[in-house]
Amino acid sequence: MDSATLGQLDLQLLHALHLDGRAPFSRIAEVLGVSDRTAARRFARLRAGGTARVTAVVDSRGTGHAEWLVRLRVPPPDAAGLAWDLARRPDTAWVTVLSSGTEIVFIVRTPAGRAAPLAGLARHPRILGVEAHRLLRHLMEHRWLGRTSALTGEQVAALRPPPGGARTPVALTDLDRRLLPVLTADGRAAYPRLAGHVGWSESAVRRRLGELRRSGTLRFDVEVDPAALGFPAQCLIWLTVAPSRLAATARALAADPEAAFVGAVTGAHNLLAIAVCRDEDALYSYLSDRIGSLDGVERVETAPITSYAKRVAPPVRTPPAGRSPLAVP
Repeated sequence: MDSATLGQLDLQLLHALHLDGRAPFSRIAEVLGVSDRTAARRFARLRAGGTARVTAVVDSRGTGHAEWLVRLRVPPPDAAGLAWDLARRPDTAWVTVLSSGTEIVFIVRTPAGRAAPLAGLARHPRILGVEAHRLLRHLMEHRWLGRTSALTGEQVAALRPPPGGARTPVALTDLDRRLLPVLTADGRAAYPRLAGHVGWSESAVRRRLGELRRSGTLRFDVEVDPAALGFPAQCLIWLTVAPSRLAATARALAADPEAAFVGAVTGAHNLLAIAVCRDEDALYSYLSDRIGSLDGVERVETAPITSYAKRVAPPVRTPPAGRSPLAVP
């Protein structure tokens, strides 16, 4: 399904699910002025077509994990296959292939205090070079504005869930470890299905899910390709910013409608951003006029994104014939 097939109701439905990924379709339908069946059917269509799905996102800080941004140099013929191998791993997220076809960028989560798994990657015969940078902090408090602009302020207020309490670290339990993979694959999985999968009562699953959400350990997001919303030009931007201007520059970027992600990283570049634009001309203007005017930016490196093998949840497609998983300790 492409942007031409997304109607206003589809955009409103996606915006509603960004506000609360597990909101009942009855509540969404009431706010949107449609029937429950229409809302459910439209989302099922979007999900079946691979346009969007709701997925659970775990706060790594709350669970004691570190996030590493890893850059791999690979031969162009191997990029797609290696990206698929990495996407199947439960400890990876956001696996992308860049436009040159010679680089894969992804996030890997490790227990706090453990280094990124570089040794296994460096020994892999199809990987030519490896860099790992610690992702120190996510610096955007909101989600990309391009996917959350279809509802009125009144509709947003009606659908936004009540604020949770202060973020508090939560020790994951055996129940959580069984529950989270199911919710990552399908954030809207019904409570009876969840209970049947983990072998606990439906009331226990419902109660624990509420605790994880209120603590900030777990949230729900909508995976959707910006190209389906009319924003096909996507670009990674690495910035080297003077330390005295780092916080101010990050705040300025996070407020831009083009920004889908802003984070602080270690290494030669101390900020990473993802820009999402309508076309290459708009991307050029953003890089030259906006990024170029920011005070304190000393160096910029850019790389258009060709494809995503994974955003949060593992891909649902089958592997290429003859492929075996990438062994990374």
